[in-house]
Amino acid sequence: MIPVEVYRGRAVAVLGLARTGLSAARALAAGGATVLGWDDDEGARRRARDAGVAVRDPAAIAWPDLAALVVSPGVPLHHPKPHDGVARARAAGVTLVGDLDLFAAARPKARVVGITGTNGKSTTTALIGHLSAALGVPTAVGGNLGTPVLDLAPLPDDGLYVLELSSYGLDLAGNLRCAVGVLLNVSPDHLDRHGSMAAYVAAKRRLFALQPAGATAVVGVDDAIGRETVALLRAEGRLCVVPVAVGQPLEDGVVVVDGRIVHASGGRRTPVADLTGHPTLIGAHNAQNAAAAVAALLALGHEPAAIAAALTTFPGLPHRLETVATIDGVRFVNDSKATNADAAARALACFERVHWIIGGRAKAGGLAGTEALWPRVRRAYLIGEAAEAFAQQFGGQVAALRCGTLDAAVRRAACAARKDGPGAVVLLSPACASFDQFRDFEARGAAFRAAVAELGPGCATGDAA
Repeated sequence: MIPVEVYRGRAVAVLGLARTGLSAARALAAGGATVLGWDDDEGARRRARDAGVAVRDPAAIAWPDLAALVVSPGVPLHHPKPHDGVARARAAGVTLVGDLDLFAAARPKARVVGITGTNGKSTTTALIGHLSAALGVPTAVGGNLGTPVLDLAPLPDDGLYVLELSSYGLDLAGNLRCAVGVLLNVSPDHLDRHGSMAAYVAAKRRLFALQPAGATAVVGVDDAIGRETVALLRAEGRLCVVPVAVGQPLEDGVVVVDGRIVHASGGRRTPVADLTGHPTLIGAHNAQNAAAAVAALLALGHEPAAIAAALTTFPGLPHRLETVATIDGVRFVNDSKATNADAAARALACFERVHWIIGGRAKAGGLAGTEALWPRVRRAYLIGEAAEAFAQQFGGQVAALRCGTLDAAVRRAACAARKDGPGAVVLLSPACASFDQFRDFEARGAAFRAAVAELGPGCATGDAA
């Protein structure tokens, strides 16, 4: 834990008491603050009480007496309307902060690499953390990925914090200073929270606005927003800008061509690493992730040969194109972290003869953007709230089977894939949030693993698709 002492002897409220909020409450209490907490969910309030947090309804808090309100990432700040607690804090003139700013206050000299983007940020965060640790640097990995930032261990001054940064967290951040900031890509997502694509893009770009002059901005330029971001940053002239691309030439930056990562700078092209056959970095999207990670490590002063050697040992990320089993020649792939259509499209592009398990709580646009990859899909197995809408969206172009639950979909898909023969893939890449049936994408991925583990030989009665 990283204690936060900036509010020692003062009262602070924490709004939202899930993983990040409880982490902030613990760190503030360890730093000597008096902490009050609130969550709209009774279960979260109960768990907070059990953890020793004094729970108070926003209507019962003496807001003028507070030094700050810590707002958890999932709490609305603006759209569709501010949470009641946020509105009360603003009316009383109380400062709003997030856990990223608490971290920045507690560790002002910390070296940080911050990674954001619509897709790929978790893999890239894990990969940068892996490379840094393999190169002998004291490293802590967390943020939006797994461990909340304030639950990370305090590192020495030569250590490195590698943080996945969501648009929610960046929306509130004001003091986080990243030595290297990484923006992988931007496509429509979380518009129900941000209200518009422009607001979502602005939240992502905030990462660079917070960086000190001379810091490095690594930007994926395989999408129009990334290219525009590079142009804006170069015109501003405050940061060292490193573009990253897959399959397109760059005069300066890091590019992947035919599976090989190359660093282009000042007219020189330096080969760094070969991704061909890498078992956990398959597909063009992972090529972008790896190129961004290499760019970050180069910016931190590491040698290409050492980075390449460390890259070969990356074990991959759970729930992201994770092969959980191969049974009778059929590969079962857990891509539960694909919570939008763009992420699912990246997974589909990696395989032929796909038995695709999809559904959950759909994002805006549903399956839009996956259409070009539908010829790879042998059949879609629909689960959750989105099942009927997805069946309609396929419009008969993809054979679709309504399965309702994930375990039923796994059984039906496994049976059909076995008949399809060796080389077929059962892919859970839901293109949806998990919250209709599961606590989070991790619980959904664990349920997929469990369902695959329970598969027996052949097909049970009623499972034939």
